[in-house]
Amino acid sequence: MADTKREIERKYTSDDSGLPDLRSVAGVASVLDQGVADLDATYYDTADERLAASSITLRRRTGGSDAGWHLKLPVADGERDEIREPLSDHVPSTLGALVRSRVRDAELTPVMRLRSTRDVRHLVDARGNLLAEVSVDVVRAERLSAGGGRAEWTEIEVELADGGDPAFLDEVEKQLRKAGVRPAGFPSKLARALSETGGKRQPRGDDRAEPVTAGDHVLAYVRAQRDAMVELDPAVRRDLEDSVHRMRVATRRMRSAFRAYRTVLDRTVTDPVRAELKWLAGELGESRDHEVLAERISGAVGELPPDLVVGPVRDRMRAWAQAKRGQARRRIIDVLNGQRYLALLTSLDALLADPPLRAAAAGKPSKVFPKALDKANDVVAGLVEKALDTPPGRDRDVALHEARKKAKRARYAAEVAAPALGKPVSKPMKSMKDLQKLLGEHQDSVMSRAALKELAGQAHEAGENSFTYGLLHAREEQRAAGTEEALPQAWAVARRKASG
Repeated sequence: MADTKREIERKYTSDDSGLPDLRSVAGVASVLDQGVADLDATYYDTADERLAASSITLRRRTGGSDAGWHLKLPVADGERDEIREPLSDHVPSTLGALVRSRVRDAELTPVMRLRSTRDVRHLVDARGNLLAEVSVDVVRAERLSAGGGRAEWTEIEVELADGGDPAFLDEVEKQLRKAGVRPAGFPSKLARALSETGGKRQPRGDDRAEPVTAGDHVLAYVRAQRDAMVELDPAVRRDLEDSVHRMRVATRRMRSAFRAYRTVLDRTVTDPVRAELKWLAGELGESRDHEVLAERISGAVGELPPDLVVGPVRDRMRAWAQAKRGQARRRIIDVLNGQRYLALLTSLDALLADPPLRAAAAGKPSKVFPKALDKANDVVAGLVEKALDTPPGRDRDVALHEARKKAKRARYAAEVAAPALGKPVSKPMKSMKDLQKLLGEHQDSVMSRAALKELAGQAHEAGENSFTYGLLHAREEQRAAGTEEALPQAWAVARRKASG
């Protein structure tokens, strides 16, 4: 089982003077010498250094107190999640899976060897609690590919203790700066080693020119969603909170951009990609939908007076949710490990590398985007009005669900245009989001009622009283009716702002 820890650290350049005196740092009672350790790490990447381009490091290290395989995934500036596996001869499959969205079918091979002599100090408070670990590292780098260059340097590394306050690192930095020590120019040892041994600088998203044409804006939006999908892949595999939902939203945003801006991108190329994005969203949606339902129904049970919760309702709810979640979780992992998913990522890469631009792509956003947004809003208008004219019941539920999906598509289309068009788009986008939220509440009620029927059936078969499920079902019907009553006013506001 992989061990994971949040690593919060800062790196600084160092010369032969070693570590400055840190005993005067606020909160530090003692600086304890932990001795010197010799570390030997081999870093793995693809031949074109895809992991390094994403600020990800994968290494096999011996020496020190944490020998083994380490995968470091960026979380924020100066923060990474370090996932550890025991020493073995080959890259552990668990870690290989976490980088698969970037590596794809390429081979992971040794690209760099770093040998470090690490002189360690512990900064502790008056009670002896560890505040941070500070080390002076003498690093010797040897490139194992592309020419075999070498480099050597010394750096100071300050790593916050588990559960520590990141503000403490600011206090340490103040003292280091007083001694003339400055922050390092690289986020990791590997990044510096690759640079100083002749590695090519990897292109980053922030190096791209600002979008100008309509095509520029659409492609920038699609690229951002593609990047989000790839970056969220490890989080989904690790089952981190909200990761499935965020990946699903990224797929929907891309689909909406392809659909709304068919005058910009050739649909003969984008339609097959849209179909695959829809497939992936559906696979992700099963997990997300069950999660939302479980939270909604559990919350509704918690709002009931105790005497209205008849039988083992909470236990059955918990078992139902766990079973659904387990099934969906296994399905998602199978999907992410499958070739169809990798083929989708490859298709997106190819589309962005050689975009199928149409004539309107070269046009000004102010000319191209309003037409697309008007068309998307007209589709929403037709579906909302159709739903409002439909008598309450299953047909209206289906019509409202379709209107919700199209309202979401219209909002995402407006997101594409917002950077170029600004305020004229932002207000309609907010009102469309409000409408979508209302329609989403209605759909959640529809799905909750179906789940409650399923739970009531299970309870009945087990000889349990199903009264509470019926009560919750009736309350969901009331919530849906309230939503339908509020819908005409919400739609009137959205329509007015969209047209004004």
